[in-house]
Amino acid sequence: MDKNMLYRSIPKVDVLLADEKVQMLIETYSRETVMESIHLEMNRLRAYIAKCEDEEEAKRQIEALTEKIERTVSAMHTPNMRMVMNGTGTILHTNLGRAPISPEHMKRVAAIATGYSNLEYNLEAGRRGERYSHFEKLLCKITGAEAAMAVNNNAASVMLILSSLAKGGEVIVSRGELVEIGGKFRIPDVMEQSGASLVEVGTTNKTHYDDYEDAITEETKALLKVHTSNYRIVGFTDTVGIDELIPLAKEHDLPVVEDLGSGVLIDLERYGLTHEPTVQESIAKGADVVCFSGDKLLGGPQAGIIIGKKKYIDMMKKNQLTRALRIDKFTAATLELVLQEYLSEEKAVQNIPVLRMITKSLDEVTKDAKKLCRILKAAKLSAEISVVPLESQIGGGSLPLERIASMGVAINPEKISITELEERLRHMPVPLIPRTANDTVLIDVRTMDEQNFKLLAKQLQELQVFEEKSLIEVR
Repeated sequence: MDKNMLYRSIPKVDVLLADEKVQMLIETYSRETVMESIHLEMNRLRAYIAKCEDEEEAKRQIEALTEKIERTVSAMHTPNMRMVMNGTGTILHTNLGRAPISPEHMKRVAAIATGYSNLEYNLEAGRRGERYSHFEKLLCKITGAEAAMAVNNNAASVMLILSSLAKGGEVIVSRGELVEIGGKFRIPDVMEQSGASLVEVGTTNKTHYDDYEDAITEETKALLKVHTSNYRIVGFTDTVGIDELIPLAKEHDLPVVEDLGSGVLIDLERYGLTHEPTVQESIAKGADVVCFSGDKLLGGPQAGIIIGKKKYIDMMKKNQLTRALRIDKFTAATLELVLQEYLSEEKAVQNIPVLRMITKSLDEVTKDAKKLCRILKAAKLSAEISVVPLESQIGGGSLPLERIASMGVAINPEKISITELEERLRHMPVPLIPRTANDTVLIDVRTMDEQNFKLLAKQLQELQVFEEKSLIEVR
């Protein structure tokens, strides 16, 4: 194999630039982008030839150079963030964007975001308004709180609350509630950033009323409860509820703050799931301030929602941190639309994707699995395809022990490995993120949009995903 001959047969840059297809790329994009792609692909080609032992294959790669340059230029102008199909069965998948927003809501948001809006303009009074006004009354109506606001995520909520209520003072919290909220971010560290000092009471598995009472000093500014929504301690445990802390807090004129984490506005127990404390329950029990996430069980955009007594919410609205942590027009608009659905629980379950997936019956999921199986089999793919029982999970740090009976499609490729298939699925134009188990690729349809079934089959067929020589290029 004469590798020097192969190197010499690679077209020179000026020859490539004279190519009609390359000229069209320069006209469509820019000379700089095309030149960058040419050098990138030529370097890749030389590196390939250096390792290649198949002369004919090396020649084919040289012949495909112009086509590779086209793909590279196109990829440079294709957004990296894009839609994916979630076949994992994890409903609130943090890595896949957590709660999906319904197309109907996004159409409304697009109409607002593509022009000007009354984000901070009071149309009634004809003067500056407040961006929280669009959803504050809704939150108060749904939860029973006196006032509400939102910041960009729930960790920011905790920091703003403690900065406003306890900066320079102490906040008492149970050791069993010092959670890590993901990405190595921890409640104690968030609290420290707020300027409040943390006072830990009790033990990991047991905290008593006396522990709180004994820890209160003149420096105490608040009592904090953190709902352990992303894990459970079971067995020999004890904790102090909000309703027990309220009398103690009132005796010492202290606010009780509850971080619910996930935050849920409907009783999921009605739909066969474990009871998760609702936001309404916290307010009804007397919590002064409650915060929770917008993009978890609420099913909305990423946000940290804060509700509670007006005097405390007003303090937060005036805090200088609020400016740094505030939500944008996209979040404000989406949050209002999602919260409007909660005026009717029936509408919420039907129109909010997260709730619809959680409450979908096994019969419905089975029908979807059978439909996807039929569509994939009709595509005549080189794989064994069958319907199998699966278990979905809520995810996103919510209801960690909960498993929901589900159904899915199992795929066993005939010509390629499971590893190769999984990688190719991730490199499709609209990627599919599946589960793999027991040397099988599994697609849990509970988290799949039925409208994407035909798209999936079309991609698998046209890109020859199951063939040894697929049209998908994996680098």
